Amino acid sequence: MAVAADAAGPAARVRTRITRPMAVAAIVAVWLLLFAALRGRQTLTLAAADLTSLHHWLNDVDDSIGAHRNSNPLFLYFFNEIRLVIDHLVTFVQGLISQPTGGRPVPQIGWLGVVGLTGYAAWALGNGRVALLAVAGFTFFGLQGLWQESMDTLALTLSAVLVALLIGIPIGVWAGLSDRVGGIVTPFLDFMQTLPTFVYLAPLTLFFLIGGASATITTVIYAAPPAIRITAHALRSVPRVSVEAAESMGATRTQQLLKVLLPMSKRTVVMGVNQTIMAALAMVTIAALIDAPGLGKTVVQALQSLDVGTAFNAGLAIVVMAIVLDRVTTAAAARAETARGAGPRPRAWRRPLLAAGAVAAAVLVYLSHTYVWAAEFPGDGATGHHIASAADTVTAWLQDHLSGLTNTVRDVVTDGLLNPFQTLLTDSPWWLVGTVLVALGAVLGGLRAAVTAAVCVGLLVGTGVWSDAMTTLASTAVATALVMLIGVAVGVWMGRSALVDRLVRPTLDAAQVMPPFVYLVPFLALFGATRFTAIVAAVVYAAPVAVKIIADGVRQVPESTVEAATSAGSSTWQIITKVQLPMARGALTLATNQGLIYVLSMVVVGGLVGAGALGYDVVAGFSQGELYGKGLAAGLAIVLLGVMFDRITQAAARRTRA
Repeated sequence: MAVAADAAGPAARVRTRITRPMAVAAIVAVWLLLFAALRGRQTLTLAAADLTSLHHWLNDVDDSIGAHRNSNPLFLYFFNEIRLVIDHLVTFVQGLISQPTGGRPVPQIGWLGVVGLTGYAAWALGNGRVALLAVAGFTFFGLQGLWQESMDTLALTLSAVLVALLIGIPIGVWAGLSDRVGGIVTPFLDFMQTLPTFVYLAPLTLFFLIGGASATITTVIYAAPPAIRITAHALRSVPRVSVEAAESMGATRTQQLLKVLLPMSKRTVVMGVNQTIMAALAMVTIAALIDAPGLGKTVVQALQSLDVGTAFNAGLAIVVMAIVLDRVTTAAAARAETARGAGPRPRAWRRPLLAAGAVAAAVLVYLSHTYVWAAEFPGDGATGHHIASAADTVTAWLQDHLSGLTNTVRDVVTDGLLNPFQTLLTDSPWWLVGTVLVALGAVLGGLRAAVTAAVCVGLLVGTGVWSDAMTTLASTAVATALVMLIGVAVGVWMGRSALVDRLVRPTLDAAQVMPPFVYLVPFLALFGATRFTAIVAAVVYAAPVAVKIIADGVRQVPESTVEAATSAGSSTWQIITKVQLPMARGALTLATNQGLIYVLSMVVVGGLVGAGALGYDVVAGFSQGELYGKGLAAGLAIVLLGVMFDRITQAAARRTRA
């Protein structure tokens, strides 16, 4: 027995030395050796105009649905009815604020009424400063010459948010009250929030056609999960003591909900409304690809023609709208605490002032309904022309004076990182890359992650766009690596300094408000229409969430541990690398997960500015009928990449925390 124990001892010690980094390094080394021997074989390359049998079948399905849309009972009594209801809602809201209706040359409520209602709502829900911001922001839309486009975007956003909240809040309440329902709903929410925004477009146009109704339905599906998740979390966060006190007084379940749970969770629920509005605005702009009216269509058309000035002007309007809607809902969430701290006199004056404000807003609405001068925004949008001209001038100057620097940066990243990794992925045999992905899933996430990776690899092969998927994977991996470099550098800085955190965090919060489209515009000016433009935009889009997660993880390292390392003579570098980052491994893995999902979404949007691969396939599927099936398959491939990455990194985060 002693001999057996002695013999087992060295083997056990060897096994304990094999860490996950070592296993990953071994997998990569084997991959490189086999790549050198098998390069260019069984790569499943497909030309841009070529289609597989799956793509032809999907085209046939699309044609069949179009031919039987008005005779198939499923469409007659379900899909068409849903589209009709949503279309009536959207048309009604557009008729109020953006589109002429009922034989009128102008909407029912003109610009003066909309500005007045917006200012009054911002004041009633928030405070005077937010009201001034809202009035200034909406007036700015008119000065840009984008009043109708902005109102179309607002109409679609409001319609989608209304439906999303009507669906999401009741489901969130149900999930918050029932653990069983919460357990059923949560995986679906995880899946829906993992999908990039692009993916929602293609399959829904199959059932609801293109246009405002389809864009609104797509936006509802994308924007409802935050409302459901945050509402459920808000109800579960109410102290159990309060619920037990209501029970002891004989309150029914309905009374507990209406008198205790909802009032005590109101602020968090309103923050859920905020997130729903932000998600809806982001999706409405992207839905321009399926003919949704508004600012998104202006941005898409400008990007496709490389008109940076027009894209910048419209993108600026989207940013302003996002900031206004975000600040109004954020102020509404904090309204109760602000009112309690204001004292009795301001609270006594508030009701008469609100009544007077309501009368003033009603007068402005009447004027804008009755008189053309109050309905049509005055001026010719000269401010917008100046903004577009200035953006074009800056773009020309940058291209003339900084092209050497920008081209160098682009070439270094493209030639040094992107091209070699893309070549490794696209020129390796498909089965070799698939085996590597499954092996990495097993090492990093465990058996379940490996099984998920195997299923996703098999389905990716079946989509017929394997090579394009590998090209997108290469861009995603490079961008994620850059995101993590920035995330660690800035996140550690913020986590170690409260002052830096206070200075930097507002910028990160503002960056997360902007819809994805907006990020493409400045980098299109700097780097032109290339894959690198999409990568840089993805890095800037994803970095804020990674930075904040890492900063919070570093801050949560016990101060006593840091003090012990300091007293032992450790330098700042040693404290960061030997104490804080190792103890924040869970946050680093979670940041990788979130950064990767954000990057994947943005890299695909980059198909509009030369990123190619899956993003181009999806966009081409909308614009060219014969490529619809391939675009739908590319959307499925994006889903599979997102699910595979999400499951592996989430499993790795759980194992790290354990």
